[in-house]
Amino acid sequence: MEEDGFKVSISKLCRWFGVPRRTFYYRTVKAPPKLQERLVEPVKAMIEENPSFGYRTVAGLLGMNRNTVQRIFQIKGWQVRKRAVGFRPRIQALPSVAQAPNERWATDLCRIWAGKDKWCTLAVVIDCYSRELLGWQLSRSARAKTPEAALEHALIARFGTLGRVPQPFLLRSDNGLVFTSRSYTSLVRSYGLQQEFITPHSPE
Repeated sequence: MEEDGFKVSISKLCRWFGVPRRTFYYRTVKAPPKLQERLVEPVKAMIEENPSFGYRTVAGLLGMNRNTVQRIFQIKGWQVRKRAVGFRPRIQALPSVAQAPNERWATDLCRIWAGKDKWCTLAVVIDCYSRELLGWQLSRSARAKTPEAALEHALIARFGTLGRVPQPFLLRSDNGLVFTSRSYTSLVRSYGLQQEFITPHSPE
């Protein structure tokens, strides 16, 4: 009607056609999709330790249906976003210059192919001053405790026991989900260490 030069208010149109005004503005609201927690939990646990894993990798490692895992990723907003080629946004990182042992350690996670055991997760801890490998842990099932075990191995190797370190120092890592999880950050604090976060996949 407006195209023909007639302007009629919405309230008047509703009166003409005998319908409540609220009907005009009504929009159907879809119920949020439901997910089974028994399927969500193992997926969540794996990507907390391996934030770079896509749904195909997670589905393969867990032996789950690929479409099911993809749907969980989409609904939960866990998709891995691909960066444009040639552009890699960075967060500001301090130079890793240690003047003495036990001044700064670094830890990281990586995936390695282990033959018949397929893909495994390796967590390592090094001293940034001596470049010495202090602790490591290899996990076939990608458990969340992998980097925690590597850190404890490093503490035992360097100090001979588990407990608060004699002098607090920095533990450098990326800011992935596993290193910012409540479990890991609590463990780090309990040993008297201070976390320092930098760009993912480049703890040095």
